[in-house]
Amino acid sequence: MRRALSGLTTRGRSFIAAGITAIVCAFVLGERDLLRAGMLVLALPLLSTLAVSRTRYRLACARRLQPTRLPVGHEARVGLRLENVSRLPSGLLMVEDQVPHALGGRARFVLDRIEPRGSRELGYRVRADRRGRYRIGPLVVRLADPFGMVELVRSFSLADALTVTPEIVPLPAGRPAGAWAGGGESLATAVAAAGEDDVTPREYRHGDDLRRVHWRSTARRGELMVRREEQQWRSSGTLFLDTRRAAHVGDGPLSSFEQAVSAIASVGVHLSRAGIRLRLVTDGGEALPRTSDAQGAMEGLLLDVLASVRRSSERTLTRGLAALRGPSGEGDGLVVAAFGGLSLEEARAAAAARRGTATFVAVLVGGAEDVDTGTDPAAAARLLASAGWRVVRVRTAADLAGAWTAAVHADEDSARTGTGV
Repeated sequence: MRRALSGLTTRGRSFIAAGITAIVCAFVLGERDLLRAGMLVLALPLLSTLAVSRTRYRLACARRLQPTRLPVGHEARVGLRLENVSRLPSGLLMVEDQVPHALGGRARFVLDRIEPRGSRELGYRVRADRRGRYRIGPLVVRLADPFGMVELVRSFSLADALTVTPEIVPLPAGRPAGAWAGGGESLATAVAAAGEDDVTPREYRHGDDLRRVHWRSTARRGELMVRREEQQWRSSGTLFLDTRRAAHVGDGPLSSFEQAVSAIASVGVHLSRAGIRLRLVTDGGEALPRTSDAQGAMEGLLLDVLASVRRSSERTLTRGLAALRGPSGEGDGLVVAAFGGLSLEEARAAAAARRGTATFVAVLVGGAEDVDTGTDPAAAARLLASAGWRVVRVRTAADLAGAWTAAVHADEDSARTGTGV
């Protein structure tokens, strides 16, 4: 009862105040009719409070998000199912689902009555214009009497997460040369490619195809020998994202940081769907290792990380470039890096990170020279290109589609001189 009294609405408190005032005035003035009216006005909110506090029906709630992950600017549908699992009908219900302001604010509904064992289906849409991970819920149910005198709040514990990923720009088909570990261009290579005499055979095992029997080795060894199976080359690559606060300008969706995140997400999705196993490195170190061979799993993990990545307080690229070399220092078949503003010193450090015959692609996101921060995109591009990087300069992620074609078809000479990219 004490909890119910704390849920009195402004109308209910006003009725109590008016009833008490009328009763006091009735005793002072000796008016019996005024006493009866005061008692009636006072009894109405108290009886409503008693009725609401003794409510014993139980509610069950289920929520469904479709989809649970979506790109910036798209809509998701939230479905609610509210069920009365008690044997008593419910009263007036005001239902409110807690939704972040960035998704459009709270969703409110009014339900007149839910019969015993009955249910109600509710739904609404949310739209996010900024990437991130958002918490939807819990559902809050407000119990009210028909006169609006008292209102009790009951909250469910169930909440769901909605992931809003960066904007994905479709890229044209193709990938830069060297995308496959070892520098090859094909998915598989036969061990016996150099000729039959160079085959390294092995002993015959039950179930081996007899057409793969290597007769010369069989005659030499005196036992049945077969050619080895073709060995698959494992494709691998690394994505590098410069998240330093000082390297990016602007705020909001059009800032250079958001455009860099969108660019690296677009490249990551494109390469993942091409069958390349990726890892993600930022200026703070490795953010996502190669954890799965499944294309869909890798793409989902990458988008989840990029959905919540924020600007860092790192001042240099030292830690990130060290992580770029991998845990054992081995190279990758392909490295794609999205940089913000680069000083000449930072450009030299990034240029020195290239090694071996691996293909390194630098996506420089931003505009013109920034005198205050000492960045010069044109000079940084020349330094990277002279070290063998393929340099792509874009102002927004939307420009990446055309620039990607140039990076795919650029040969080694054009990459070194900086022409064609």
